[in-house]
Amino acid sequence: MSLSTLLDLYEKRLQQYDAKTIETRTWILKTFKETWKHGLDILVGDVTKAQLELWLAPHRARLAKSSFNEFVIFVRQLFQIAIDARVLIDSPAAFKQLKRDQPIRVTPNWKQFLDIVKHLRGYNLSYEVGGKTFVMELEHDDSADLIEFMGKAGVGTAECANLRGEHIDFKAKRSSLYRSKTDTGYTIPLFPQVAPLLYRLKKEGKIAQGKQVFTVRDPKKALAHACRRLNFPHFTPRSLRRCFITRAIEKGVDFKTLAAWQGHRDGGVLIARTYSHLRSEHSTRMAKKL
Repeated sequence: MSLSTLLDLYEKRLQQYDAKTIETRTWILKTFKETWKHGLDILVGDVTKAQLELWLAPHRARLAKSSFNEFVIFVRQLFQIAIDARVLIDSPAAFKQLKRDQPIRVTPNWKQFLDIVKHLRGYNLSYEVGGKTFVMELEHDDSADLIEFMGKAGVGTAECANLRGEHIDFKAKRSSLYRSKTDTGYTIPLFPQVAPLLYRLKKEGKIAQGKQVFTVRDPKKALAHACRRLNFPHFTPRSLRRCFITRAIEKGVDFKTLAAWQGHRDGGVLIARTYSHLRSEHSTRMAKKL
């Protein structure tokens, strides 16, 4: 098998991924074809690890770790196809991904989150023309509804975009969610803190069979504007999920249960690793009460 044939096979297999991943890997594939210096007619079995290292080297120098890791994933997946086809026994692309730096992720506390929702529901824009003050009433309720649901249910924008009326079972008190990124479905309880919002939306006719629950797909702008007006840090939609998880841990919810609520299948390993410091802080605070 030639490298050119292997690249064609890889391109066909890309269709199994989501749109964003297809876009990223297609760009990397195009970059590989344009910058590979050993010819695309080379036999797959003649490609060496050293050659791949030389190809990766300039990308490692210019890219952030997360972006470079996409290149590593590309070459690993590429030659895994050759192994699956029994063209190779061992892969020349046995590279490890770079360990990413731990970013600083600001997370709103519960009061800040509630203040954001309250602010968006009651915010009007005032402006002056010719010495007179005018007030423009802005429709932020849809964004406020989405943000409130995300923070009180611990759900991301992708799951909210896929949420339809039939996915919310008021009788069984649970909601069915779908995560496009991992192509998995999971359910969460109808948490008491989010139930009033959902019952109100149902009464308003926003939760109905075959109807998308939230008309706003991304609350990024509304959230950013609210944070700026309230002099809060720049919280993102992702931080709403962290707010939910943080509060749940502080209230004593175990990692395994939280993982199920997040659609994780690792039994809570990822959440335990990411939020273990909160458990320790909570334990210390509880100990002081004795």
